[in-house]
Amino acid sequence: MMQAEDARYLKRKVKGGNIDVHPTEKALVVNYELEATILGELGDPMLREWKECQKIIRVKSLNENSDLASLAKDIIDKCKLIHPTKLPEVEQLLYYLQNRKETGPCKVATEKTELHEKPELPSYDGTEIDEVANINDVDDYMELLYEDVPEKVRGSALLLQLARNPDNLEELFQNETVVGALARVLREDWKKSTELATNIVYIFFCFSSFTQFHGVIVHFKIGALCMNIVEHELKKYDMWNEELQKKKKAANSDKDKKAKEEYEKSHQKYGGLVKKQEQLLRVAYYLLLNLAEDLKVEMKMRNKSIVHFLVKTLDRDNHELLILVVSFLKKLSIFIENKTEMAELNIIEKLTKLVPCDHEDLLNITLRLLMNLSFDAELRSKMFKFGLLPKLVGLLQNENHRMYVLSILYHISMDDKSKSMFTYTDCIPMVMRMLFESGENVEMELMALCVNLASNKRVAAMICEGQGLKMLMKRAFKYKHPLLMKMIRNLSQHDGPTKNLFVDYISDLAQAVLNEEEEDFGLECLGILGNLTIPDLDYELILKEYNLIPWIKSRLEPGACEDDWVLEVIILVGTVCNDDACAKMLAEANIIQSLIELLNAKQEDDEMVCQIVYVFYQMIFHESTREVIIKDTQAPAYLIDLMHDKNSEIRKVCDNTLDMIAEFDEEWAKKIQLEKFRWHNSQWLEMVETRQVTDMGDPYMYQEEGYDPYLQDADILDRPDLFYDDMYENAYIMDGHLTLNSLMRTACTMDSHMDMGMVTLWMVAMVTQWMVAMIHMKDRNHTWASLAMVLQWMNMADHWKWIPT
Repeated sequence: MMQAEDARYLKRKVKGGNIDVHPTEKALVVNYELEATILGELGDPMLREWKECQKIIRVKSLNENSDLASLAKDIIDKCKLIHPTKLPEVEQLLYYLQNRKETGPCKVATEKTELHEKPELPSYDGTEIDEVANINDVDDYMELLYEDVPEKVRGSALLLQLARNPDNLEELFQNETVVGALARVLREDWKKSTELATNIVYIFFCFSSFTQFHGVIVHFKIGALCMNIVEHELKKYDMWNEELQKKKKAANSDKDKKAKEEYEKSHQKYGGLVKKQEQLLRVAYYLLLNLAEDLKVEMKMRNKSIVHFLVKTLDRDNHELLILVVSFLKKLSIFIENKTEMAELNIIEKLTKLVPCDHEDLLNITLRLLMNLSFDAELRSKMFKFGLLPKLVGLLQNENHRMYVLSILYHISMDDKSKSMFTYTDCIPMVMRMLFESGENVEMELMALCVNLASNKRVAAMICEGQGLKMLMKRAFKYKHPLLMKMIRNLSQHDGPTKNLFVDYISDLAQAVLNEEEEDFGLECLGILGNLTIPDLDYELILKEYNLIPWIKSRLEPGACEDDWVLEVIILVGTVCNDDACAKMLAEANIIQSLIELLNAKQEDDEMVCQIVYVFYQMIFHESTREVIIKDTQAPAYLIDLMHDKNSEIRKVCDNTLDMIAEFDEEWAKKIQLEKFRWHNSQWLEMVETRQVTDMGDPYMYQEEGYDPYLQDADILDRPDLFYDDMYENAYIMDGHLTLNSLMRTACTMDSHMDMGMVTLWMVAMVTQWMVAMIHMKDRNHTWASLAMVLQWMNMADHWKWIPT
């Protein structure tokens, strides 16, 4: 085994290999073999190793007018790896590159092509130098970092060559002196040279590709330094733009050729500066993206305005930089704070310019970011504002992006206001074509979009026109597809010609409902039958032909089936109750009692309660079922209990149903009116009861002969005849039973026995009720007299001081 002290020196030998062209870029690939030999004390080889290497020589200046002979000679002079005897071969390869067709970014495709999940690694022309770096010369390269800027650039470029090979990273990482020197030079000299800053940031980016090196990068605060570099470069870019615009304005306004020449020169210089700056921004952003794997580090970046910097960079035209920026934004967009900041910075307007674009990877990652943002309703509305909808529809044929486009369109279709806007695009026919061309397994995103769009009346009319509904029905029954039937169910809910088209399919729908094998499919079919509120439809014939009455009754029994089925059965009952004969059949089958039992069992389910109350409302209109509900069931009592439900829809249906009951039954009318009075005056009644207990102490101390019980301890509302029993008949009001004078006499009699505050409250309440009666009879004289009586009583004997505020 060789000992370290036995080795005297290292001998390196480079052996040139074949030369080839780069498969995609305008570049030559030089293959060579590097042989390293460790010699002993006597000069004899002790250890020998070989390594195959490559060098890429980019020739971006190559064009159809290039002098190939001069260019080939120049390459051989600068690259020592190519022997001068290979000049004809190099010239031939350059000729091939000159005539090879460009393999640049493809246009928007209609077929599926390969997409990259992550942004490509940065390619930096400034790192291409003549010499080949050696891992054994790291100390020499580090010494260059202590020289002037040109030597620092050269030393950092050589170290970058080593860092781009992952095999060298561990060894470089172990050399803390080199890493510390790189961090120091970057911190002190990054403003002096863009090339130097790019080289060193690129080296740390190579480290950041592996999580185990993140601790050292964070230790030297390279992430924070990169944030400062990005902020500074973006400000420089704004200054360059402002200065260039001034020169452009001067060149356009001045006819002097000198101003135009100066502008063209400045524009050319501007292009070179921007290119170098974008290389620096790209490696800096990529480094930050790698470090953002740690959420704590990402939060620090957010606090230092990383979202603002990224959104501002979206104005660039560099596809590689934009892919990286959009990828970073997509990662950040999953947090609501970042998404809100993006919305404030008008990110949708900037992203709209990238849809569509010629670069497939950029377009794909942009759509994925838009999908994340489309969860927000405000951002979806901005997508409409900036005309993104027709652009998205135009991308539906591209298989690379179809899933993401469908997802965004699905989110947009959740807003009712936006659904009708789809009719102004080619979305409906394209989606229907995609649906019919799909096999048994339809894409979930496509199906979800169709279900949402079908709930809009204008869209439904477009879908059903011609043979649309027939083809949908045929496909749905062929594959027993529940989601497709859900889409058809949404189509059936619209009034007008669309709903009438479903009459031809009632038989198929009824049979599917009775078939218990496909429950999800049958449930949607039942929902369609419940939607068919068509005046001319013979519901009685349908119930008899398919023997649906026993089936309905069995489904309404508690625990007989799932709540979804029970709800749809109730909706179907409410639909068929439009027909008088059907309502009678259901009443005779004791369906009403089943509904009451179900109402008692499902009090917490607002949707089910609302639909049951609607069934009662429908049955009240038919004479054959009205008596059954009012006389033979407790439905009115349940409706009174639900009259003040917290759900506004339930209250509305209850009020309408109770109004109908009160119109046909006087006894229930009194009870309903009394309950409404209780509810309307609940605060006043509560106040009276509280004051009575507080002021009177013992509630039985004033029970003297000659006073009616309700004036002391009984509930005054137990005497509704005082308020509603023929109250609005003028004869009763004026015959001495309830007149202003009788009220005054009663109050005076009470005055010596009861608390003055209570007497006043009682008097005000009585006279107010008397006023209501006068207003009802449109008797203005007695109304004003009532008001005067109240004011007189309140001023008499200072009784007003007992009135609660």
